[in-house]
Amino acid sequence: MDNVLRPLTVVGGSLVLTLLLGWALDLLLRRVDGRHPETPLWGLLRRCRLPFQVVLLTALLRGTYRETQWQPLKDHEAAIGQVLSLVLISAGAWLVVRIVSAAVESSYARYASSTRDPARVRRVRTQVTLIMRIVTAVVVVVAVAAMLLTFPGMEKVGASMLASAGIFGIVAGVAAQSTLGNLFAGFQIAFGDMVRIGDTVVVDGEWGTIEEVTLTFLAVRTWDERRITMPVSYFTSKPFENWSRGGAQMTGTVFFHLDHSAPVGLMREKLQDILRECAAWDGRDWSLAVTDTTPNTMQVRAVVTAKDADDIWTARCAVREQMIAWLHEKHPYALPRVATSPAALPPNGAWPRAIGQTPDGHLPSPDGEGHDGGAQPRTGRG
Repeated sequence: MDNVLRPLTVVGGSLVLTLLLGWALDLLLRRVDGRHPETPLWGLLRRCRLPFQVVLLTALLRGTYRETQWQPLKDHEAAIGQVLSLVLISAGAWLVVRIVSAAVESSYARYASSTRDPARVRRVRTQVTLIMRIVTAVVVVVAVAAMLLTFPGMEKVGASMLASAGIFGIVAGVAAQSTLGNLFAGFQIAFGDMVRIGDTVVVDGEWGTIEEVTLTFLAVRTWDERRITMPVSYFTSKPFENWSRGGAQMTGTVFFHLDHSAPVGLMREKLQDILRECAAWDGRDWSLAVTDTTPNTMQVRAVVTAKDADDIWTARCAVREQMIAWLHEKHPYALPRVATSPAALPPNGAWPRAIGQTPDGHLPSPDGEGHDGGAQPRTGRG
């Protein structure tokens, strides 16, 4: 009977104690969060309840499983201790990552709520994301190393690995040159404020928004919901357009190719009326001017402003659509067309005569005589 009660007492007691302490910790964090709603840290720390309970239960079992005096456990005591140690290390790493994540997210939330500049908020968000990825990678590497050291004989393996670290480092450096370049480029982007999550960029002729930033690649979401994955080294080695850099306000242009008779003054008044009814226009500036001419048309440029890239696109489309419709309805002569009517005569009403042309407009015949049979004057040639 004692062989049954002792294991149940040890395991059951550890489980009950773990549940009670986890419930008490969650209750404490809930009350503190209710008293300090301005600090999101306590609410975020409640996500650590499960890894905390796993760590606590594993630690209790690791220290008391020998007290069960149960024969199956005695037969596999070393293996059970090894498994519990591995679970304790992995659960501890899980708990550390959750605590660091709660602290970092709390700091970001407080900064975002107190800062009105969206560009700075996006910069901090990018840095926070990369910091969490770095911390997670470091914790995972340390945890894996600690787990490997729990196996007997790993000390010799570690010594031999250190002995060959020089050659291995050279080989790995050459083989992973591109990966390491992307890794350092990720650090440069995170702390150099080159590009941030939410920035509007143009890369390789594609317009989109930075959706995700990692240590090795960036994801750009285009206007048609496609995702372009690009290595971070692209943004540190090639030029690209960042429309959100230095402020989100933008100026856009709309070009019209019209006939020379287009009413530019009336178009300027119509543009002002269109912008008054356009919600995407921010009211900062507008203009309309003739910027170029060709033998058949003239180029008219309309300039509008908006608060961001999305609104400037909407404003440009609205101006282009409504102006063309107005010209087609009110001033159709202003639209470009192919001229098919006879050209206007010169002021004296006569075209200039070609060399050798008779006064009546006839050209000389190939044999040198005019159409009237008379001899033509020589031109000094032949």
